[in-house]
Amino acid sequence: MDKKEYICIACPIGCHLTLTVKGKDQLIVEGNKCKRGEVYAQEEYFAPKRVVTATCASESVILPRVPVKTTAAIPKDLINELIKEIYQLNLKIPIKRNQIIIKDFQGTKVDVVTTRSINQ
Repeated sequence: MDKKEYICIACPIGCHLTLTVKGKDQLIVEGNKCKRGEVYAQEEYFAPKRVVTATCASESVILPRVPVKTTAAIPKDLINELIKEIYQLNLKIPIKRNQIIIKDFQGTKVDVVTTRSINQ
């Protein structure tokens, strides 16, 4: 029997979850106040994902680094590769908010978009 502790980030409550693994396929989640907590604990156990936020270089003198984020969560084991790719970019201005700078990162169907517009 294996036990894991999590703090749920699926909603603002932040439930303290205990996931107990019994056998190959039986998972018991305790401490959740909603169904999302149960789903979150199971996803964290089998395939944890995160939304990534970062900054990307730009040609702007006013804002040399532009905030960017993924459009959805990606597997945690791909985060370092994504960050490296983001840091290699140098965006040309003008930059529009929600402009896709990386499309379908490594076949995940997740894009990286800018979160701010820059005109100069």
